[in-house]
Amino acid sequence: MTATPTKVAAFFDLDKTIIAKSSILAFSKPFFTEGLITRASVLQSSYAQFLFMLSGADHDQMERMRAYLTDMTAGWNVEQVKAIVAETLHDIVDPLVYAEAADLVADHKASGHDVVIVSASGEEVVTPIAAALGADRSIATRLTVEDGRYTGEVEFYAYGEGKVEGIRALADEFGYDLERCYAYSDSITDLPMLEAVGHPTAVNPDRALRRTANEKGWPVLVFSNPVSLRSRIAAPSTAMAAGAAVGLTALFAGAYTYSTRRKRK
Repeated sequence: MTATPTKVAAFFDLDKTIIAKSSILAFSKPFFTEGLITRASVLQSSYAQFLFMLSGADHDQMERMRAYLTDMTAGWNVEQVKAIVAETLHDIVDPLVYAEAADLVADHKASGHDVVIVSASGEEVVTPIAAALGADRSIATRLTVEDGRYTGEVEFYAYGEGKVEGIRALADEFGYDLERCYAYSDSITDLPMLEAVGHPTAVNPDRALRRTANEKGWPVLVFSNPVSLRSRIAAPSTAMAAGAAVGLTALFAGAYTYSTRRKRK
């Protein structure tokens, strides 16, 4: 007999919900120096990220972004990536985390709720950030690795319905009552996640999500006070490593967005 779910969790999207800005500019140079990206990617990334932050990404863009990300990283040595991140921690650009988001996470923890970070970024990126924020667990994309290198394949894509799949799996495992749970996101692409819980909230929403939130009567929050992630926790190195990984993910997204917009023109 399965026990009745009684626990409450708060599910947080990461980019533009908890993380205020990409750390792309701080990490494009060291990745270029180590030969992982081209000079063109470095030059394009800041403009592309600006466009991405302004307009967000729709479903088709996210799907193409996944293909671009896996193609770019295929063959990369995982330990080399980790080493570059570790060696360039001091170059991280603050701010990284919305103070309002960190406070909201703390409020949920104080209320006895589990906190779960849910992101389409890779688990090696999301897991340390979740730990730095004091989250209980995370749901993230899993890239396939063989012999210490990325294969260019995705084992699990934590995007759209994939996020809901991960949330329901955790609900079954830890006894979350989804009708009593909370979810926070900025993007219309996370509508399935928001609709999967009883208490959805739009945070810094894109135009489509703001319209949907208004139609459904969902709360809308605006976070505008970013702070350094390392100022929120006791271990600066952990936070900085997480921020570096976020910079890598944003770099891929920025380079891709720039490329597709140039083709459309």
